[in-house]
Amino acid sequence: MKKIFLSGILIFMFFFNNIVKGEYEKTFYDLNIESINGNIINFNEYENKAVLVVNTASYCGFTNQYEELQDLWDTYKSKGLIVLGIPSNTFNQEKKDNDEVKKFCEVNFNINFPLSTITEVKGDNAHEIYKWAKKNYGKSAVPKWNFYKILINKEGKIEDTFASFTKPMSSKLIKKIEEIL
Repeated sequence: MKKIFLSGILIFMFFFNNIVKGEYEKTFYDLNIESINGNIINFNEYENKAVLVVNTASYCGFTNQYEELQDLWDTYKSKGLIVLGIPSNTFNQEKKDNDEVKKFCEVNFNINFPLSTITEVKGDNAHEIYKWAKKNYGKSAVPKWNFYKILINKEGKIEDTFASFTKPMSSKLIKKIEEIL
């Protein structure tokens, strides 16, 4: 009976344990993305900083999180945190044009943290950032919806991920950010 029980536990652990390999042939700092202004953001400029990567969308029910993302940026940028917004239409809730997204963010939320161009975050057409995240952290790094958060530590590796429901100024996210800064 004990052997059956132990065998069951081992099988359960094998199939349901979400251990992440994290081999990291590349770090986050080896990647780049086009900014909403058309310039290239080389992440090597962010070395030794923590980065919160958030896929955003203008028409999402979580769009009001832009305000807290800006607060987070204002509070922690001098301590080494980069907030990076990645507008995405993967879930069909983003404007069709980068200029419209930029104007929407600036006018409605006074956003001044870095934003990328409209980018795919899931599937075969996902940007290299998201393919890298999935390869190194597993399925939990793949955005399930808009305003999904991936926290990159100062070594350029994924520290943790946070669901869309996790607000940017939540104690859970703030605690993790302060731990790695």
